[in-house]
Amino acid sequence: MSKKPNKLAFLTQVAPAGYVPGLGRGASGFTTRSDIGPAREGPSAEVIAEAQARRGEEVEPDPDQFQDPDNETGLFAGMVYEADDEEADRIYESVDAKMDERRKVRREAKEAQMLATARAERPKIQAQFADLKRGLSLVSDAEWENLPEVGNLTGKRRKLNPREGRAYVVPDSVVIGDRGRLGYENALDPHQQQSGGFETPADSTGPIDIVGISQARDKVLSLKLDQASRDSANSGTSTSIDPKGYLTSLNSVVHKTEAEIGDIKQARALLDSLVKNNRKHAPGWIAAACVEEHAGRMVAARKIIRAGCEECPKNEDIWLEAARLHTPDDAKVILAKAVQHLDQSVKIWMAAAELEGDPKAKRKVLRTAVEHIPKSVKLWKEVVNMEATPEDARLLLQQAVKVIPQSVELWLALARLETPEQAKSVLNSARQKVPTSHEIWIAASRLTEQEAIRPDRDPEARKKELASTDGIIKAAVAALKRHQVLLTREQWMKEAEQCERDGSPRTCEAIVKATISMEIEEEDRYDTWMADAESCLARGQVGTARAILAYALKVFPDKRALWRAAADLEREHGTRQSLDDLLTQAVQHCPQAEALWLMLAKEKWLAGDVPGARVVLNQAFNANLESEQIWLAAVKLEVENGELQAAKEILNRATTVAGTERIWMKAAVFERQQGNLQAALDAINKALETYPKFAKFYMIKGQIQHSENDILSARVTYAAGIKACPKNVHLWILASRLEEEDDKRIMARALLNKARLANPANELLWAEAVHLEERAGSANQAKTNLAKALQECPTSGLLWSISIMAEPRPSRRNKSMDALRKLGENPMVLTTIARMFWSERSVEKARSWFTRAANADKDLGDTWAWWLKFELEYGTPEHQNTVIDKCVTAEPHHGIVWPTVSKDMKNTRKTVREIVFLVAQKLQ
Repeated sequence: MSKKPNKLAFLTQVAPAGYVPGLGRGASGFTTRSDIGPAREGPSAEVIAEAQARRGEEVEPDPDQFQDPDNETGLFAGMVYEADDEEADRIYESVDAKMDERRKVRREAKEAQMLATARAERPKIQAQFADLKRGLSLVSDAEWENLPEVGNLTGKRRKLNPREGRAYVVPDSVVIGDRGRLGYENALDPHQQQSGGFETPADSTGPIDIVGISQARDKVLSLKLDQASRDSANSGTSTSIDPKGYLTSLNSVVHKTEAEIGDIKQARALLDSLVKNNRKHAPGWIAAACVEEHAGRMVAARKIIRAGCEECPKNEDIWLEAARLHTPDDAKVILAKAVQHLDQSVKIWMAAAELEGDPKAKRKVLRTAVEHIPKSVKLWKEVVNMEATPEDARLLLQQAVKVIPQSVELWLALARLETPEQAKSVLNSARQKVPTSHEIWIAASRLTEQEAIRPDRDPEARKKELASTDGIIKAAVAALKRHQVLLTREQWMKEAEQCERDGSPRTCEAIVKATISMEIEEEDRYDTWMADAESCLARGQVGTARAILAYALKVFPDKRALWRAAADLEREHGTRQSLDDLLTQAVQHCPQAEALWLMLAKEKWLAGDVPGARVVLNQAFNANLESEQIWLAAVKLEVENGELQAAKEILNRATTVAGTERIWMKAAVFERQQGNLQAALDAINKALETYPKFAKFYMIKGQIQHSENDILSARVTYAAGIKACPKNVHLWILASRLEEEDDKRIMARALLNKARLANPANELLWAEAVHLEERAGSANQAKTNLAKALQECPTSGLLWSISIMAEPRPSRRNKSMDALRKLGENPMVLTTIARMFWSERSVEKARSWFTRAANADKDLGDTWAWWLKFELEYGTPEHQNTVIDKCVTAEPHHGIVWPTVSKDMKNTRKTVREIVFLVAQKLQ
């Protein structure tokens, strides 16, 4: 047996893993189904989840996993969706909508607050750099050109432009062509010399000047036109053009594009086919006539519409269209033919009456129409309106209500023309004929009210008749309910407002009394009625709001807010007597309401009834023992009337009986106003023993010591006050100003820094820091403090106002727009914008912005003072008096400068009118 190795033994061996036949000689392998076996299903979801859990991967939840927790789809998939299911779904949807509506205002407010907080914490890049972008408008061209170019800071060499720094040779043809472009030929070529220079053939090899040829053509044409116009003007034989009427005649020419002409032709063909196939189709005839009218072919349009009238004589629209397309005289003939076919058409009779220019002829046509259509209310109303005298109209209406007894309008019109006694009988008849009409009942109540308010009526009879309106409306509601006529509460409220607008306030009140409680749950009555009264006042319906509040007070006599709302309404829209009567009833029903007692006492004092005010306060004392507000009101009443000794006795008794912080403070202020500084200090020291945490005691004591030039004692007092009340910013400010006045600005700055640490994000402290640097002449430091202040207090109207006025005049508007976008209707910002327009001498704009600022916050005294200062410079005496009167009505108490002037000892017992002038003088 041979021992040679078998070279073909590899054919029987198993191929190694990954072996691909022919790979060494460049063949590529491929896989067939026989290599991988039959297809099989992949792993299940459970297997995949188990594998992911072993590998530590988090399994993604299925979003639809818990969408049907009760398996309603599976349980009720085969059930029939019946009417009960639909009603249940509708009820649930209404409940969800109601709950969503109740929480809507709160949810929207919360979302707005969250959005504002998010915007404040993470503002957009655009908002952060908005002021810097606007600052670029102030960069001049020279500064912009001097800005250095941004170089390549990456350290890598830039790839040079292959065309950069290279020069190319210009071809000779370009040089030669450019040389001859602007040159002039000064010699003729041989061909021109042979023809004498009168032939200039175009050079086929050179370029053709198309522009020059066009200009030459236009010039030749203009010369020919000028020559023609001169010839026609001289000879008169040619047709001349009117230059004045030519453009006017062009306006009357309607030019239609090819598309419009094509559309008209297509529409004409379609409508022609329509009317040929259906001769009785009136809208087709009308459309065909309108197409011809649009195309400007009125003759064809009239021909088509006449044919349509012959084919469709019972259609009123086609007759009306035919009358429209013809002249008035032809239209009369057409409508005369129309009424022969359609004598019951109200539209045709009305169109025929409108064509008549003579009133007699129009009246004749209308009366003929009424004879043909006696049941038409519209025709009867037109006939009545054409009558010249009320008596003739009344006779016609009497006949009309006999023919049409169900017409409420005709009954009411007849009642208005009758005498009061006859009107009552007319309304009674109308009520019997039309028992489902609420307008007739309301008209009866208004008639009773009008008769009751006649000047010759006895007061007792007037009162009795006015009270009968309540019974009429109650009977109306009951009668309508018997006849299954149920008006909603909103409909009755609209009727009440309409009665108020028509001058019947007593009927309005009767409607409110009878219907205000309809469709309301018992627990929702108070809130609903308050909302109704506010909405009526917003619409200017004072009488309706007064009636709603009056009824609500009868149901809820112990609600102080209702009495306050009614008192505010009477103060704004009523008389002094009505307000006094209302407040008298209020204190009887709410004897513990101190505010109502004080309002009543103040109204009596303003009316000049000082003894009556004292009586009211005595009654208030009996009802509210140890009431701080009533004690202070009694003191103020005596001080304002010059009874200083009585005021002092009341204060002494008040400090003994009540002894609150405010009473002690008023006692000290009273002594200070009288010049008894030592007595004031004694009162303050005694009060501090009981109330050591009341900051105003330290302020008053420090101010008294400061006025006596006792700087050391004042410094000690303010230091004690700051220690006891570190959260009171006014103490810090007074201490800082004391150090500044003592020429110790470093101490003043240090105090303000400590104050900001104790009271972060306080606009008053930052504003004082800015003003301190401005008074010291450190403008740059003031700007720095202002920038920090706006970062810490971005919603401060005071700081934004200072920032706006600190800007240069050209950039103030941009700054003010930022402030408005950030704060909205902030009164300080609005006042600053008005001052900005004032500085630009935009008088009307400044006045409108001052009005807007005053309406935003009427209690801000600085706004009124700035406005008055503006009107004193640019306004008329009428404008000045308007501002003063509004300020006196508002009685402002707050501001930056206003409190310093109003609480100054020199301005004690001065009126608001005097204080506003003083503040205006102090403002800069």
